[in-house]
Amino acid sequence: MSGIIGKKIGMTTIFTNGEAVPCTVIEAGPCVVTQVRTEENDGYKAVQLGFGEKKEKRTTKALMGHFKKADTTPKRKLVEFKEFEKDLALGETIRVEDVFEEGEFVDISGKTKGKGFQGVVKRHGFGGVGQSTHGQHNRGRHPGSIGACSYPARVFKGIKMGGRMGHTNVTIQNLKVLRLFPEKNLILVSGSVPGAKNSIITLHK
Repeated sequence: MSGIIGKKIGMTTIFTNGEAVPCTVIEAGPCVVTQVRTEENDGYKAVQLGFGEKKEKRTTKALMGHFKKADTTPKRKLVEFKEFEKDLALGETIRVEDVFEEGEFVDISGKTKGKGFQGVVKRHGFGGVGQSTHGQHNRGRHPGSIGACSYPARVFKGIKMGGRMGHTNVTIQNLKVLRLFPEKNLILVSGSVPGAKNSIITLHK
């Protein structure tokens, strides 16, 4: 599973064969190989990539030594990728055109926007007043009964109720690579990807 780390720039629309296609613009790479894991030393094969610049004063001494081994500046995000198509050396730079091609499909992982504490209508799609499914007849956005009585005399785990929503890791699969702009380290993929603008995401083959 090879891939690259990127940053979500925003969304736009491109035209293909006269059809408007919504797509997400991602700044993918350049990434630096900060560690190469081997079967002999680590028990598995993987490549650790670093993306984004970070101030030296905000980096621990242990991580500074880690980056100096790779002869690179401190990086904001470190991610491991397994099964890279080619052997990579410590300190090597990976660009978007080295991993992806136009027309292929990728999986993209990111952290969704945080919504805070939300009720059942927004969080689970309950109907509320005017619909027969869940909701109270006189309090529009309340959850209604949760079904507990003298038996089982408790509320089962997993009942759909209000609670914290968003800010979770989500992977969207099979997004098509529409365009590559190697000179600007940009990649355009069809559809939307998790996260807010400028959030860090990972792209996998």
